[in-house]
Amino acid sequence: MRIDIITVLPELLKSPFEASILKRAIDAGLVEVHFHNLRDYTTDNYKSIDDTQFGGGAGMVMMIEPIDKCISALKTERNYDEIIYMTPDGETLKQGIANQLSLKENIIILCGHYKGVDQRVRDHFITREISIGDYVLSGGELGAAVLCDAVIRLIPGVLGNETSALTDSFQDGLLAPPIYTKPREYKGWKVPELLFGGNLPKIEKWREEQAYIRTKERRPDLLDEN
Repeated sequence: MRIDIITVLPELLKSPFEASILKRAIDAGLVEVHFHNLRDYTTDNYKSIDDTQFGGGAGMVMMIEPIDKCISALKTERNYDEIIYMTPDGETLKQGIANQLSLKENIIILCGHYKGVDQRVRDHFITREISIGDYVLSGGELGAAVLCDAVIRLIPGVLGNETSALTDSFQDGLLAPPIYTKPREYKGWKVPELLFGGNLPKIEKWREEQAYIRTKERRPDLLDEN
């Protein structure tokens, strides 16, 4: 997979990709992540990428020309499965979206800033708009990092255990059940005895029941969706 991220603040984005699972995925050649500074595609001496909005109103708007030049340059090199715009009014990122995107080969992610981008960008270049929640950030970079993490960890070979991602919360429409590790007892707090019996079908049934109970208590809306 290759991910090209268009941003005005590449330095803000690089850190998450220089550590942890994301770095290991890149070093292993399982994913390529490239950052493109939108100011490199401007034509004036000030490297302007925004201007006031027509019709008046507070806040600056990202101009279409540098975005067009950047996306067009990338598209001359390869075909892209998705061109994603990170925006608060996009579809809310959920596990299903991450699953879908993890199967793609080439993706562009455009990070918004200020009041957003000229609507013509969204009308003519963007294939999908994604939000990480019902709140507004100062830019799309942090949202892009969240999206990349959610997608990259699903690529085969990224996680040490191939089945780990399949048992995450939301993969089956439920939250994950309780999990335990050593010691077996700590300060009088004991791990459920059932987990030590070696009866895998019984353990799986218990986990399914616990996942349902936890979802009903914490996120009943997920049960309504299913």
